[in-house]
Amino acid sequence: MKAWENYFSILNEVVEKVRTTQKDNIMKAAEILADTTEKGGIIYGFGTGHSHLVVDDAFWRAATPANYCALLEPSATGNQEITKSYFVENTYGIGKLVVDYHRITPNDCMIVVSNSGNNIAPVDAALRAKEKGIPVIAITAVEYSGFLKTKHKDGVKLKDVADVVLDNCSLIGDAAVEIENFPMKVGSTSTIPNVYLQNAILTEMVEILVQRGFEPDVYYNGHMAFMDESCADHNDRLVDKYFYRIRNL
Repeated sequence: MKAWENYFSILNEVVEKVRTTQKDNIMKAAEILADTTEKGGIIYGFGTGHSHLVVDDAFWRAATPANYCALLEPSATGNQEITKSYFVENTYGIGKLVVDYHRITPNDCMIVVSNSGNNIAPVDAALRAKEKGIPVIAITAVEYSGFLKTKHKDGVKLKDVADVVLDNCSLIGDAAVEIENFPMKVGSTSTIPNVYLQNAILTEMVEILVQRGFEPDVYYNGHMAFMDESCADHNDRLVDKYFYRIRNL
Protein backbone atom coordinates (compact mmCIF):
# COMPACT_ATOMS: atom_id res chain seq x y z
CA MET A 1 0.00 0.00 0.00
CA LYS A 2 1.29 3.44 -0.93
CA ALA A 3 1.81 5.95 1.88
CA TRP A 4 -1.04 8.14 0.62
CA GLU A 5 -3.40 5.15 0.51
CA ASN A 6 -2.37 4.21 4.02
CA TYR A 7 -3.10 7.78 5.12
CA PHE A 8 -6.59 7.63 3.58
CA SER A 9 -7.22 4.32 5.31
CA ILE A 10 -6.10 5.53 8.74
CA LEU A 11 -8.02 8.82 8.51
CA ASN A 12 -11.15 6.99 7.41
CA GLU A 13 -10.79 4.79 10.50
CA VAL A 14 -10.42 7.88 12.72
CA VAL A 15 -13.48 9.54 11.23
CA GLU A 16 -15.52 6.34 11.50
CA LYS A 17 -14.53 6.01 15.16
CA VAL A 18 -15.71 9.59 15.71
CA ARG A 19 -19.01 8.83 13.98
CA THR A 20 -19.70 5.73 16.06
CA THR A 21 -18.53 6.99 19.46
CA GLN A 22 -19.56 10.65 19.52
CA LYS A 23 -23.25 10.47 18.63
CA ASP A 24 -24.58 11.44 22.05
CA ASN A 25 -22.14 14.30 22.53
CA ILE A 26 -22.78 15.60 19.01
CA MET A 27 -26.47 15.85 19.88
CA LYS A 28 -25.74 17.54 23.23
CA ALA A 29 -23.47 20.08 21.54
CA ALA A 30 -25.98 20.74 18.77
CA GLU A 31 -28.69 21.41 21.37
CA ILE A 32 -26.45 24.03 22.99
CA LEU A 33 -25.89 25.67 19.61
CA ALA A 34 -29.60 25.57 18.83
CA ASP A 35 -30.54 27.11 22.19
CA THR A 36 -27.93 29.85 21.68
CA THR A 37 -29.17 30.62 18.18
CA GLU A 38 -32.83 30.63 19.17
CA LYS A 39 -32.02 33.16 21.92
CA GLY A 40 -30.30 35.39 19.37
CA GLY A 41 -26.80 34.59 20.65
CA ILE A 42 -23.51 34.23 18.82
CA ILE A 43 -21.57 30.97 18.45
CA TYR A 44 -17.90 31.78 19.03
CA GLY A 45 -15.19 29.44 17.78
CA PHE A 46 -11.70 29.69 19.27
CA GLY A 47 -8.55 27.78 18.44
CA THR A 48 -4.86 28.62 18.51
CA GLY A 49 -2.07 27.37 16.27
CA HIS A 50 -3.35 24.96 13.64
CA SER A 51 -6.65 24.58 15.51
CA HIS A 52 -7.61 28.04 14.26
CA LEU A 53 -8.04 26.45 10.82
CA VAL A 54 -11.13 24.68 12.13
CA VAL A 55 -12.90 27.80 13.37
CA ASP A 56 -11.83 29.78 10.31
CA ASP A 57 -13.42 27.09 8.14
CA ALA A 58 -16.93 27.85 9.45
CA PHE A 59 -16.74 31.65 9.42
CA TRP A 60 -18.63 33.58 6.70
CA ARG A 61 -18.77 30.79 4.19
CA ALA A 62 -21.25 28.74 2.22
CA ALA A 63 -23.66 26.50 4.09
CA THR A 64 -22.68 27.75 7.56
CA PRO A 65 -24.67 29.73 10.14
CA ALA A 66 -24.32 33.49 9.95
CA ASN A 67 -24.25 33.79 13.76
CA TYR A 68 -20.90 31.96 13.90
CA CYS A 69 -17.85 34.07 14.74
CA ALA A 70 -14.25 32.85 14.53
CA LEU A 71 -12.05 34.40 17.21
CA LEU A 72 -8.86 34.68 15.17
CA GLU A 73 -6.42 36.24 17.62
CA PRO A 74 -3.57 37.19 15.21
CA SER A 75 -0.74 36.56 17.66
CA ALA A 76 -1.97 33.02 18.39
CA THR A 77 -3.07 31.70 15.00
CA GLY A 78 0.38 31.31 13.49
CA ASN A 79 -0.59 32.92 10.19
CA GLN A 80 2.37 35.20 10.75
CA GLU A 81 5.50 34.48 12.79
CA ILE A 82 4.28 30.96 13.36
CA THR A 83 6.92 29.81 15.82
CA LYS A 84 6.08 32.77 18.06
CA SER A 85 2.46 31.63 18.20
CA TYR A 86 3.49 28.57 20.21
CA PHE A 87 4.68 30.84 23.02
CA VAL A 88 1.60 33.05 22.78
CA GLU A 89 -0.80 30.11 23.02
CA ASN A 90 1.03 29.06 26.17
CA THR A 91 0.85 32.49 27.82
CA TYR A 92 -1.54 33.01 30.73
CA GLY A 93 -4.12 35.75 30.21
CA ILE A 94 -4.54 35.42 26.43
CA GLY A 95 -7.61 33.19 26.62
CA LYS A 96 -9.26 35.38 29.26
CA LEU A 97 -8.50 38.47 27.19
CA VAL A 98 -10.15 36.98 24.10
CA VAL A 99 -13.35 36.14 25.98
CA ASP A 100 -13.54 39.52 27.70
CA TYR A 101 -12.49 41.64 24.71
CA HIS A 102 -15.21 40.18 22.50
CA ARG A 103 -17.84 40.77 25.21
CA ILE A 104 -19.02 37.16 25.12
CA THR A 105 -22.05 36.64 27.36
CA PRO A 106 -24.06 33.71 28.76
CA ASN A 107 -26.48 34.34 25.91
CA ASP A 108 -23.72 33.11 23.59
CA CYS A 109 -21.66 29.91 23.54
CA MET A 110 -18.11 28.89 22.69
CA ILE A 111 -16.58 26.07 20.67
CA VAL A 112 -12.96 25.71 21.82
CA VAL A 113 -10.73 23.59 19.59
CA SER A 114 -7.44 22.15 20.83
CA ASN A 115 -6.17 18.76 19.74
CA SER A 116 -3.99 18.30 22.82
CA GLY A 117 -6.34 20.24 25.06
CA ASN A 118 -3.20 21.13 26.92
CA ASN A 119 -2.10 24.59 25.77
CA ILE A 120 -2.69 27.46 28.16
CA ALA A 121 -4.75 29.89 26.04
CA PRO A 122 -7.56 27.50 25.04
CA VAL A 123 -7.82 26.20 28.60
CA ASP A 124 -7.86 29.75 29.97
CA ALA A 125 -10.55 30.73 27.47
CA ALA A 126 -12.72 27.82 28.57
CA LEU A 127 -12.13 28.60 32.24
CA ARG A 128 -13.06 32.25 31.74
CA ALA A 129 -16.16 31.29 29.78
CA LYS A 130 -17.27 28.96 32.57
CA GLU A 131 -16.70 31.75 35.14
CA LYS A 132 -19.07 33.94 33.14
CA GLY A 133 -21.70 31.23 32.66
CA ILE A 134 -20.99 30.77 28.94
CA PRO A 135 -21.59 27.21 27.65
CA VAL A 136 -18.39 25.60 26.34
CA ILE A 137 -18.08 22.84 23.76
CA ALA A 138 -14.59 21.33 23.43
CA ILE A 139 -13.22 19.58 20.36
CA THR A 140 -10.13 17.69 21.47
CA ALA A 141 -8.30 14.35 21.41
CA VAL A 142 -9.29 12.73 24.69
CA GLU A 143 -6.80 9.85 24.70
CA TYR A 144 -3.92 12.03 23.53
CA SER A 145 -4.80 14.71 26.08
CA GLY A 146 -4.81 12.12 28.85
CA PHE A 147 -1.40 10.88 27.72
CA LEU A 148 0.19 14.32 28.10
CA LYS A 149 1.62 15.96 31.20
CA THR A 150 -0.63 18.85 32.23
CA LYS A 151 0.77 22.32 31.45
CA HIS A 152 -1.82 24.48 33.20
CA LYS A 153 -1.09 25.67 36.73
CA ASP A 154 -4.61 24.62 37.78
CA GLY A 155 -3.86 21.04 36.76
CA VAL A 156 -6.66 20.90 34.18
CA LYS A 157 -6.95 20.31 30.45
CA LEU A 158 -9.66 21.44 28.06
CA LYS A 159 -11.57 18.19 28.43
CA ASP A 160 -11.84 18.82 32.19
CA VAL A 161 -13.47 22.23 31.77
CA ALA A 162 -16.00 22.00 28.92
CA ASP A 163 -19.72 21.32 29.27
CA VAL A 164 -19.59 18.93 26.30
CA VAL A 165 -16.45 17.21 25.03
CA LEU A 166 -16.26 16.04 21.42
CA ASP A 167 -13.46 13.52 21.01
CA ASN A 168 -11.78 13.76 17.60
CA CYS A 169 -10.18 10.33 18.20
CA SER A 170 -6.91 11.65 16.80
CA LEU A 171 -3.88 9.43 17.30
CA ILE A 172 -1.26 10.07 19.96
CA GLY A 173 1.35 12.37 18.46
CA ASP A 174 -1.12 13.61 15.81
CA ALA A 175 0.59 11.47 13.17
CA ALA A 176 -0.70 8.64 11.02
CA VAL A 177 1.68 6.83 8.68
CA GLU A 178 4.85 4.87 9.37
CA ILE A 179 7.31 4.88 6.47
CA GLU A 180 10.00 2.25 6.20
CA ASN A 181 13.50 3.52 7.00
CA PHE A 182 12.14 6.85 8.26
CA PRO A 183 12.23 7.60 12.00
CA MET A 184 8.88 9.34 12.49
CA LYS A 185 5.26 9.05 11.42
CA VAL A 186 3.85 11.57 8.93
CA GLY A 187 0.38 12.85 8.08
CA SER A 188 -1.60 14.72 10.73
CA THR A 189 -4.75 13.13 12.15
CA SER A 190 -6.55 15.97 13.95
CA THR A 191 -7.70 18.68 11.53
CA ILE A 192 -9.93 16.45 9.40
CA PRO A 193 -12.00 14.96 12.28
CA ASN A 194 -12.09 18.38 13.95
CA VAL A 195 -13.71 19.89 10.86
CA TYR A 196 -16.06 16.92 10.59
CA LEU A 197 -17.17 17.38 14.19
CA GLN A 198 -17.73 21.11 13.94
CA ASN A 199 -19.71 20.80 10.71
CA ALA A 200 -21.68 17.92 12.21
CA ILE A 201 -22.87 19.95 15.20
CA LEU A 202 -23.61 23.02 13.07
CA THR A 203 -25.60 20.90 10.62
CA GLU A 204 -27.50 19.14 13.39
CA MET A 205 -28.19 22.53 14.98
CA VAL A 206 -29.97 23.67 11.82
CA GLU A 207 -32.12 20.53 11.75
CA ILE A 208 -33.05 20.96 15.42
CA LEU A 209 -34.05 24.58 14.88
CA VAL A 210 -36.12 23.81 11.80
CA GLN A 211 -37.91 21.07 13.75
CA ARG A 212 -38.64 23.67 16.44
CA GLY A 213 -40.16 25.95 13.81
CA PHE A 214 -37.26 28.42 13.95
CA GLU A 215 -35.49 29.47 10.74
CA PRO A 216 -31.72 29.86 11.32
CA ASP A 217 -29.55 32.25 9.32
CA VAL A 218 -27.35 30.33 6.86
CA TYR A 219 -25.24 31.70 4.02
CA TYR A 220 -25.54 30.73 0.38
CA ASN A 221 -22.37 29.98 -1.56
CA GLY A 222 -20.81 33.14 -3.01
CA HIS A 223 -20.97 31.80 -6.55
CA MET A 224 -24.67 31.05 -6.12
CA ALA A 225 -25.08 34.64 -4.95
CA PHE A 226 -23.20 35.83 -8.04
CA MET A 227 -25.62 33.99 -10.33
CA ASP A 228 -28.85 34.51 -8.37
CA GLU A 229 -29.88 37.96 -7.15
CA SER A 230 -32.15 36.52 -4.45
CA CYS A 231 -29.21 34.56 -2.99
CA ALA A 232 -27.08 37.71 -3.05
CA ASP A 233 -29.81 39.70 -1.31
CA HIS A 234 -30.14 36.96 1.30
CA ASN A 235 -26.41 37.02 2.08
CA ASP A 236 -26.31 40.81 2.15
CA ARG A 237 -29.17 40.91 4.66
CA LEU A 238 -27.32 38.49 6.92
CA VAL A 239 -24.11 40.53 6.77
CA ASP A 240 -26.09 43.68 7.66
CA LYS A 241 -27.80 41.84 10.50
CA TYR A 242 -24.57 40.70 12.15
CA PHE A 243 -22.09 43.36 11.01
CA TYR A 244 -22.17 45.34 14.26
CA ARG A 245 -22.39 42.24 16.45
CA ILE A 246 -19.49 40.23 15.03
CA ARG A 247 -16.27 42.23 15.32
CA ASN A 248 -14.44 40.34 12.53
CA LEU A 249 -17.23 40.53 9.94
